[in-house]
Amino acid sequence: MRNIFAHFLTEQRGRFALFLPVFLGAGLLFYFNLATEPPLAWPLSATALFAAASLALSRRPMARAPALCATCVAAGVCLGCLAAARAPAWIALPRHAAALTGTIDGIDILPAGRRVTLRHPTIDGGPPLPRAVRIRLRTSDTTRLAQGDEIALRALLQPPSPPDYPGGWDTQRDAFFNFQGGFGFAIGPVRVIHRAATHPLARLRQTIAARIMAALPGPTGAIAATLLTGLGTAIPQADRAAYEASGLAHLLAVAGLHIGIVMGLTFFAARLGLAAWEYAALAWPTRQLAAFAALAAGLLYLEITGAHIPILRSFGMAALVTLGVVTGRRAISLRGLALAATVLMLASPESIMGVSFQMSFSAVLCLIAGYEVARPVLLHVGAGRWWRRPALYAAGLVLSSALAGTASAPFAAYHFGRACLYYVPANMLAVPLTAIWVMPWGLAALALMPLGLEHLALPPMGWGIAALTGIARFVAAWPDANLPVPLLPCWSPVLVAAGLAWAGLLRGRLRLAGGLPILAGLLAPALLPRPDLVIAPGSRLIALNLAGQIFLQSEPSASAFETQAPLRLWAAGTVRPFTTQLPDLICDTAACRTNRILFVRNSDTVDCSLPVIISATWLHDPCPTALVIDHAFVAREGATLVYLTQGGPTALTDRATRGTRPWVIPLQASLPMAKTE
Repeated sequence: MRNIFAHFLTEQRGRFALFLPVFLGAGLLFYFNLATEPPLAWPLSATALFAAASLALSRRPMARAPALCATCVAAGVCLGCLAAARAPAWIALPRHAAALTGTIDGIDILPAGRRVTLRHPTIDGGPPLPRAVRIRLRTSDTTRLAQGDEIALRALLQPPSPPDYPGGWDTQRDAFFNFQGGFGFAIGPVRVIHRAATHPLARLRQTIAARIMAALPGPTGAIAATLLTGLGTAIPQADRAAYEASGLAHLLAVAGLHIGIVMGLTFFAARLGLAAWEYAALAWPTRQLAAFAALAAGLLYLEITGAHIPILRSFGMAALVTLGVVTGRRAISLRGLALAATVLMLASPESIMGVSFQMSFSAVLCLIAGYEVARPVLLHVGAGRWWRRPALYAAGLVLSSALAGTASAPFAAYHFGRACLYYVPANMLAVPLTAIWVMPWGLAALALMPLGLEHLALPPMGWGIAALTGIARFVAAWPDANLPVPLLPCWSPVLVAAGLAWAGLLRGRLRLAGGLPILAGLLAPALLPRPDLVIAPGSRLIALNLAGQIFLQSEPSASAFETQAPLRLWAAGTVRPFTTQLPDLICDTAACRTNRILFVRNSDTVDCSLPVIISATWLHDPCPTALVIDHAFVAREGATLVYLTQGGPTALTDRATRGTRPWVIPLQASLPMAKTE
């Protein structure tokens, strides 16, 4: 037994430190899933206590390891508390049309119209507010605007919406940590109060996007502007849906692939140019100089594309790779990945809840670990005759697509309710086209823009983008290309992440045990009961799952995203209106009923013999023996899921799921109007 344990320690030497960021992330996940906000003193005390214990046990490694892990978990909770503490409180928004003034912090070009983000806005002449607001301008408003301008307008405002159903995506949490206070739309024209000198990089970004759109109008130009500036709001929804269904959505999210292509092309171009100069080739360290040129190109590309979180993370990884090239060390390693994850969690703790963080780090982890295992086989495939080199490239492309796509698929399924089945063939066609044709022509267009010659490079780039869109549409049309996935519990991606960390960070056969939590996380939809009823926030939507058939009743104010929520929840494809007459669903002008549920429409009198009473209005005389979910209940508890079990109906509400956290806007139920005789 002692020999086995000694062999395990020898085999896993140096791997324990890689798990410390995993435990730091576990502490953050624990914090974000608490029902109430913990006092900061508790995790701070726990961190100090465990850190002191790890120092005291420095000469006993086996006892010190659990103390270090506990220190990281407690530190993760501390990071979450500090991030919430430094975010300003929610701002009070008027329910009437308000006069807004503020400085433009960003302009989004939409498929129809524009949207502006106002920094430190004032409402009806009040003091500047600590949170920004995002306002969609009228489509007919063509006022010339630039970042930094101070503007005034009238708009209707509303706070960020709660989740569409308990366990759904929390837009309020996103807005809270992004310092956003509300959204709205303009009801009048924009008036420019003061035009400020735009930041050079912001002006450069907008100029590049405008010149691209002028040379390549339509969806092709919108995608080209996304690849070169990161401004992707003008892409039509149909094209975006095709990229998502085919597994190519990552091509529209400027991140690791794009900055890798930019830096890789710059590295090889710089090294080729230096090698062609005899003096430089003999006297200068061309490899190191090319690496620094690639780093400078990556930094410029990062600034042009907006320096958002995904590309900042990717640039951090690329900088570590460059440092490895300069120092002669291994460029891509698990230690570099662990360092990048730690830095990002320290700088932005809330990013761990985002789909970008989860998908990208899981993909990179599987790529590094997968190639670590497959390297001997790939070296054997590439050795020998000339034709083995193309075979090695093809094998690497298939392996990369399979590893990255498979690792990130569970997180995409959790956040979007969809699973792309054909991502491997789609990426085998699209990624080489992007790397060999689209991005090189895009970089050439950027280089030619100061000379006014970008029209020489943008049309070929547009041909490549048209081919990419064709691939996306072709693959998206395959049977079950974008397979719906039922609602996954929050612990499902946690189990998958734990299994991936175990399998990716350990050596030897022990890593195979990581498949058990991954399998448990993937089987979650089959292990959990599905709800029978969904009531959206404000009772704007009521959906019923009756023997596999989905029935929907929605108000005109319900958004398209809200009406799609039941389909994502139940992995369904079609819905029927409540007016449909079936043996199990009987409707008249006053109500619809099943054998267990009554849906009240236009009546205050209800049949209390049924166990569940649903109404989108106020019920003045509710049944004491039934589960009554009316407008007052939803206004108080938020979105609700109802499970019809043998022991009776049970309700899961948004209030119970999210608890009372700083980012949860308290629900306020207005009282009903008094009945008059």
